[in-house]
Amino acid sequence: MRFDPQTGTITWRIHLASPPEAVFRAIATDAGRASFWAEAAPENNGAVTFQFPNGVTWTGRILNRVEPVEFAIDYFGSRAEFRLQPDGDGGTDLTLIDRGVSDTDRTETIAGWVSVLMALKAAVDHEIDLRNHDPARSWDQGYADN
Repeated sequence: MRFDPQTGTITWRIHLASPPEAVFRAIATDAGRASFWAEAAPENNGAVTFQFPNGVTWTGRILNRVEPVEFAIDYFGSRAEFRLQPDGDGGTDLTLIDRGVSDTDRTETIAGWVSVLMALKAAVDHEIDLRNHDPARSWDQGYADN
């Protein structure tokens, strides 16, 4: 993980037991994103509208989609790239690279991506939803929740 504040880039890696095709479906489909990332995240005309339990919405344009190896999206003004690579054993090594993160948002974004990636792993590998789905217990109130 790079914590260099000058780069504007955050990089995280996670290993998933599920194959790249399953991980890609979770990241790149409406139902997949709603299973771990946002309450709803429908795609329309090349953009995804994320709806979070605290009432925040964000519409980000899909910047790249190469199934099942890469999905990139404009996410709160930065470029979030999910790169998937088979691990040789049926699983996936995922690298998240978030480029263009402002210094102001950096600390929260570093933590936020850990929350998103762990929720992805729980959903894809174990069919478990770790989120609260409760506006009174959201990120805004200090809860570790997407």
